[in-house]
Amino acid sequence: MDLYRSRRRLSIPKAIDTQTEEQLGVQEKRFRLFGVMRITEILAYFMVIVPVLLVIMVIFFGHDSYDQGNGFAKASRIIQIKPNVTSEDDSSLQRDQNPKDVSLLGGLLVPGFNKDMCLSRYQSHLYRKASPYKPSSYLISKLRAYEELHKRCGPGTKPYSNAERLLKPKQTGDPEPEGCKYVVWMEFSGLGNRIISIASAFLYAMLTDRVLLVEGGEQFSDLFCEPFLDTTWLLPKDFTLANQFTGFAQHSPRCHGEMLKRKLINGSSVLSLSYLYLHLAHDYNDHDKMFFCEEDQSLLKNVPWLIMRTNNFFAPSLFLIPSFEEELGLMFPEKGTVFHHLGRYLFHPSNHVWGLITRYYNAYLAKADERIGLQIRVFDEKSGVSPHVTKQILSCVQNEELLPKLSKPGEEQHKQPSEDEEEGSKLKAVLITSLTTGYYEILKTMYWENPTVTRDVIGIHQPSHEGHQQTEKLMHNRKAWAEMYLLSLTDKLVISAWSTFGYVAQGLGGLRAWILYKQENQTSLMNPPCGRAMSPDPCFHAPPYYDCKAKKGIDTGSVVPHVRHCEDISWGLKLVDNS
Repeated sequence: MDLYRSRRRLSIPKAIDTQTEEQLGVQEKRFRLFGVMRITEILAYFMVIVPVLLVIMVIFFGHDSYDQGNGFAKASRIIQIKPNVTSEDDSSLQRDQNPKDVSLLGGLLVPGFNKDMCLSRYQSHLYRKASPYKPSSYLISKLRAYEELHKRCGPGTKPYSNAERLLKPKQTGDPEPEGCKYVVWMEFSGLGNRIISIASAFLYAMLTDRVLLVEGGEQFSDLFCEPFLDTTWLLPKDFTLANQFTGFAQHSPRCHGEMLKRKLINGSSVLSLSYLYLHLAHDYNDHDKMFFCEEDQSLLKNVPWLIMRTNNFFAPSLFLIPSFEEELGLMFPEKGTVFHHLGRYLFHPSNHVWGLITRYYNAYLAKADERIGLQIRVFDEKSGVSPHVTKQILSCVQNEELLPKLSKPGEEQHKQPSEDEEEGSKLKAVLITSLTTGYYEILKTMYWENPTVTRDVIGIHQPSHEGHQQTEKLMHNRKAWAEMYLLSLTDKLVISAWSTFGYVAQGLGGLRAWILYKQENQTSLMNPPCGRAMSPDPCFHAPPYYDCKAKKGIDTGSVVPHVRHCEDISWGLKLVDNS
């Protein structure tokens, strides 16, 4: 239909020009024959035909413009793309940014994937603001180099088969077959912990030229798309050591920390080892923590297979290892963006999870002028709804002006708002994630029964309420992953202290969330109730406190300006921008 309109619009001026020439010719001839009276008739004829032509043009041009405007309005209501720049920069951003570059996240991602197999990889930029943090050219080059390494050494390749042969009894082979070495991430802990720990393991793999393989099987592939083109990051089910994983622990003979404790590992003995187990979970001991020492990294680089169990975001301590420091600085000039970049690179929701995300977003969040994420995690699940936590949440969101305060009873209840007040009011959608519905019901009732002082309309939404964490259930993890991602799509975010669920949302969205401080008891209100995160990165909950050179304990949160103590855990470590 548009094509026909174009033809008609083009033909109208042409007809006018042709008709004008013809009429002028006739006018000249008849002027000579019939005189001045005929000119008056011709002018009268044009006075009739010109308005008709103008009406036709208005109908066609005006209708087309209306259709286009209406279509953009619908698109904005459904998707509401709002780049994270000021309004005066919007036009220049749209001119300068290549649409392909936007969908590939500034070079983080590569084209070539089957779009139908992973819709989120190509559609996520439609639902999230443009990131204020740009990946460095060095990080992009490291990712491209890693992709080539993974394709050459990943499962199904000859180098992988040769390397795996080293793990079998009475088998010999090149201890460094074709330059391929591996770090295997063992499935462990809840979904939030898994995501942040995999990102850390991947960073370590890039720094040490190893291939990352993750244990997880069918459930893992049900949640996430493959991040690497033409290969897989999933550890094969028939991996030689897979049946030994449950027995790996701190006192296992091949545990790195245990071998250090017993003085069984040194520069010569490590050459005969085909693998080592690294225990980097929250309960690791002082010997396990020697992993973060330069001397031990020199030993580990000679071991073909490193099997890692961790539930921590241990990236901050990698920045304190001298041999990694320079390269990490080149990869991440903005230090507090490690998980933001690596998380968006690695973790793409599967089509099933992406459906959960987009359907909920379009139904409840897309039409809002502003989206507020509120992640509530009370670790004492049996305590029920706490009045103190409720007050803390309200104090935070209202004092920080994330949500408006409510009018007092009797105040402006019957006052008719002016036109300016009506036009200035906003629709704010609040996305709550919690294991229970208690806090959702309280907030929903409050903002339904009472007007706000700003006249803003507040919609409260909660996708699920699972009751308690159920890590081993597939549908539970699907919902958890969908809700983390939905939180990352909000404009402003409030998260609970200590919660890796909130850390993931904050990091993926590149948001500096407001953190609800953990209450030591349920008898007093925290003051202040919340504080702003220093950076989008997660907190390393269980870092080492050891000076490897001096062989003594130190405060690792004061060694360099970009590794500091966390806002919510005083002993934790966090990467921040050192500006």
